[in-house]
Amino acid sequence: MGLSVSQLKELVKQLGMPAFTGGQIAKWLYDKHVKSIDEMTNLSKANRERLAEDFCVGAMEPLHCQRSVDGTVKYLFPVRCSEFADSAENGDNKAQKFVETVFIPDGDRGTLCVSSQVGCKMNCLFCQTGKQGFEGSLTAADILNQIYSLPERELLTNIVFMGQGEPMDNLDSVLQVTNLLTSPDGYAWSPKRITVSSVGVKSKLKRFLDESECHVAISMHSPLHEQRLSLMPAEKAMPIAETVELLKQYDFTHQRRCSFEYICFGGLNDSLTHAKEIIKLVEGLECRVNLIRFHEIPDVDLPSANEARMEQLRDYLTQHGVFTTIRASRGQDIFAACGLLSTAQKSQQS
Repeated sequence: MGLSVSQLKELVKQLGMPAFTGGQIAKWLYDKHVKSIDEMTNLSKANRERLAEDFCVGAMEPLHCQRSVDGTVKYLFPVRCSEFADSAENGDNKAQKFVETVFIPDGDRGTLCVSSQVGCKMNCLFCQTGKQGFEGSLTAADILNQIYSLPERELLTNIVFMGQGEPMDNLDSVLQVTNLLTSPDGYAWSPKRITVSSVGVKSKLKRFLDESECHVAISMHSPLHEQRLSLMPAEKAMPIAETVELLKQYDFTHQRRCSFEYICFGGLNDSLTHAKEIIKLVEGLECRVNLIRFHEIPDVDLPSANEARMEQLRDYLTQHGVFTTIRASRGQDIFAACGLLSTAQKSQQS
């Protein structure tokens, strides 16, 4: 799981099998979603046995789930990252790693929020994942398994890379998965069904924009340099102004969409002054802004904005040419925000 058709064909050729066997395997993986090599019944028994000597499908069921009254479901998936393997093989139970994945049903839409890393290097003040520190990047198989082994997989209409980790900090694996999701030999999804987020890792963001047609979402949270720096240490090396200038070099007027994620903190970044600075910052860029209500996390003293203030911000931005929405809060009763469930699980293990 996680290998492209060309990679699968090369693999089977190295094992002395005809190249078309790789295409057959891809069909079993990305169309049939089999859990074992033995289920690939149009492969000869000898080839199945040969494959099983060194390989497995790689599918792993979630370890745990929490269900919200609003239908949101949060899963903990185990990961097989090679960097974790040595300690796990030595019998260290604490070495077991996992990531969070959130399924959000909404009418005829089913959105999945997937993770790309265990922990995160960015250490944003308002994010519980950053408090965990960085433990490793996921392989393409680890990322794809969150989709492959999801009980609600058949209900998915959209995927957002907005879970744990910075996707651009694990770009090779993220691109491997998005390419599989959009390839005719993979899931054959439209790139319009996939959104990848970033704090704005400039060089890697440029590569992503050049190599992918998926939507992009940038974590802004403040248009002001000093204030954003106090919330997001990444602003020092990756200023939002430079990120916006990069985005202005690309066309977002047709298929691909550019959006900015903006968590509202009451009395901190939700004023009309901030709205005016956002308008100045994104002038000339076709984009939208998603306002998000802050939900408290342990040991972080940041206030949540009230509904009236967020509506005022939304209306002002939209009236001045920046289409803005307020994202509905989901899964509050199950701690659906990134990092809360996995932090609790880690505490139990220790």
